[in-house]
Amino acid sequence: MPEQTKTNEQAATSGKVGDKAGKARIPWHLRLVFSSILAGVLGVSLWLGGMLVYYTIAFPDPLSVRSKDTAPVIRIVARDGTLLAKRGAAHDYVPMEMIPQHVVDAVVATEDRRFFNHFGLDPFGLIRAAFANLRAGRFVQGGSTLTQQLAKNLFLTSERTMSRKLDELALAVWLEVRLTKKEILELYLNRVYFGAGAYGVEAASQRYFDKSVRALSVAEAALIAGLLKAPSKYAPTSNQAAAMRRARSVLSKMREAGVIDEATLRKARSTPIHIANVKGTGATTGFEYAIDLVLEKLPPVLGSTNAEMIVETTIDAALQRRANRIITRMLDTKGKTMQASQAALVSLDSSGGIRVLVGGRSYAQSQFNRATKAQRQPGSVFKPFVYLTALERGMKPNSVVYDQPINIDGWSPQNDNHKHAGATTLRQALAKSINSVAVQLARDSGIATVARTARRLGIVSELRQDLSLALGTSELNLLEVVGAYAAFSEGGHRVEPHIIRRIRLNNGRILFARGPAQEQRVITEQNVGAINDMLNAALVAGTGRRAALPRHPAAGKTGTTQDFRDAWFIGYTAHMTTGVWVGNDNGAPMRRVMGGNLPAEIWRSVMLEAHRELDPTALPGTAPTDDVAGRSMLPPLVRSDNAQSLAPLAPAMTPLPGRAVRSVQQWRRAKRIARPHQPHAIGQRLVIEPPRLSADRNARDASGVVTPSPAKRKTPQFPNERIDADFLARMLEQTSATEKSMAKATRNGGFDADIIRQQIEAVRTDERAPERTLPPKGLMALGARN
Repeated sequence: MPEQTKTNEQAATSGKVGDKAGKARIPWHLRLVFSSILAGVLGVSLWLGGMLVYYTIAFPDPLSVRSKDTAPVIRIVARDGTLLAKRGAAHDYVPMEMIPQHVVDAVVATEDRRFFNHFGLDPFGLIRAAFANLRAGRFVQGGSTLTQQLAKNLFLTSERTMSRKLDELALAVWLEVRLTKKEILELYLNRVYFGAGAYGVEAASQRYFDKSVRALSVAEAALIAGLLKAPSKYAPTSNQAAAMRRARSVLSKMREAGVIDEATLRKARSTPIHIANVKGTGATTGFEYAIDLVLEKLPPVLGSTNAEMIVETTIDAALQRRANRIITRMLDTKGKTMQASQAALVSLDSSGGIRVLVGGRSYAQSQFNRATKAQRQPGSVFKPFVYLTALERGMKPNSVVYDQPINIDGWSPQNDNHKHAGATTLRQALAKSINSVAVQLARDSGIATVARTARRLGIVSELRQDLSLALGTSELNLLEVVGAYAAFSEGGHRVEPHIIRRIRLNNGRILFARGPAQEQRVITEQNVGAINDMLNAALVAGTGRRAALPRHPAAGKTGTTQDFRDAWFIGYTAHMTTGVWVGNDNGAPMRRVMGGNLPAEIWRSVMLEAHRELDPTALPGTAPTDDVAGRSMLPPLVRSDNAQSLAPLAPAMTPLPGRAVRSVQQWRRAKRIARPHQPHAIGQRLVIEPPRLSADRNARDASGVVTPSPAKRKTPQFPNERIDADFLARMLEQTSATEKSMAKATRNGGFDADIIRQQIEAVRTDERAPERTLPPKGLMALGARN
């Protein structure tokens, strides 16, 4: 018996040991993980419960916002306070019973397919979005449910912070507790933004189709639902092709979700969708393209509010109206005979503010914004980025390059006139827009380096990775090119184009205010002076001569693409940068429209209006040794047309009108000689100062640039062309003939520079051949013009 008791005790003891051994098999770190998860779940539950209680106390009943005033009223004003447009008030709140089921199905199938099965948060959707973003290496998919989107719209701002995201999650659960699924959908569809200033599904239906939401077809409902992903990108008023592609994608998702059958899908795809034009008789204010851009930029900076908002823009209302009239007049006259039907224009001030934005000839006929949405080849307008890259490699405006036939892997880029000038300088090559030199420079610099230069200045579109990039074969939009050129005007600092200055409520509360521009130098002072000098030569003595301004120093570049399909002119002064594009929407060739004619003339007319009350200011890096306040840029008095000549084509700085010259004797004794380059300069008594050269004619640096005396040397300066003394002597031999004609050459006791210029040109006729050479009809592919 004692032995049996002992055996039982041993068995019991061994059982206890076995139990302890079994418990010891769970590692301590796993127990820690399980405990942490349990504590986390408990903590989240307590936090969520506390937040639900807090929101119930702090926030009003969500259904209380169901009224006609749920969408904010937006007043858009110009920089001087002029009212440009009013948006957001004209819409009705539509109850759920009046919204067609296929509209609801399109939204749910596209935005939140599991809407009727989750409790405000969709864990599967969050996990799916996380994996999609990881695979893509960037943010391509969001995991927000319709309830989360409504929570953000009702109660939160648009800032992207972790605390705001947590609030969004908690509010979504709170809304699911307080409201039914039907009520959540009703609020969502009546508050969400659909682009073009339309808040709510009824406003969107009226804006895009000129009908009530109750009358929308399945195809139209798919287009409306497709806007929710990116209203600015897919709005049919700005990009109809993208909107249609998105609508087809929504129809496919509706079929996948089982809310429509195959027959309905085929019918919807074959049904044409007609986008409504601007209401009324076709009359527009001229600000519509700019207003569309303002509305596109609102969502990233706009918080949720029901109060009236005032959006202060950078638009110059008076200049915008003049620019519209100029473009309409030019297209109605010259454009008609030259088969050019459309034009776009953008003007930026020194801070990057958009002063003028013309997206097309008529907003009533086409809402497509050609200034911001159209991607077209810029041609030679791209060349300054190539030349700037060459300057950054150590070249100078007077560095000698060779215009000669080249062959690169079977490609032989041709010049506009199919001729080659041989030895020339960088300045002359850019002024004459020589293709072979641009390609050689790009080859020597490396096409990747040229692309980086363009990116650094603000070009964001995709760029080709071959040498044809040097001739402007990559498609760009007008706004980004103008923004990149603005860096030249701003002394080498990058400029960010923008159209919104400030957003405030009618009670004075500021919702958004653009801060001062951050100065980011992207070009050195020396190189920006060099490129400004070269582009000034291109404007006053190169392909852009028709754009020359009478008083203000200016610079710019022309661009013309194959078969005259696109014509550009981008130019600037120290005050403003403006770009013009002329072409046809269908890409049809124009009748010899080049960057140097119709676009340059539009540019000049608009810039003259813009500079009416502005003082002439030298371009950055090109200020002469003297004070240049009130001087203007005129072409050189004498220049050689010999293609082999290496004489620089630098403009002369011209003072403001001075004392009248009333006799040839006074004119002969004058220290300055007048030669206005445009008929409109008649009677201004403009004079140009002969260039000041170093006393030692041999005092030149290695690149051949004349070096001014140290006492007078200031900012980077480039030489003016020397006056031809022999020519002046021959000209002055005509004194007697000129004196006899002074009666004709004098009006109101003043000196008529135009008649004197005609007499001078008669003497010069034998000195040079006509400069103009028209390009042949057939140019090889990828050959850029001027």
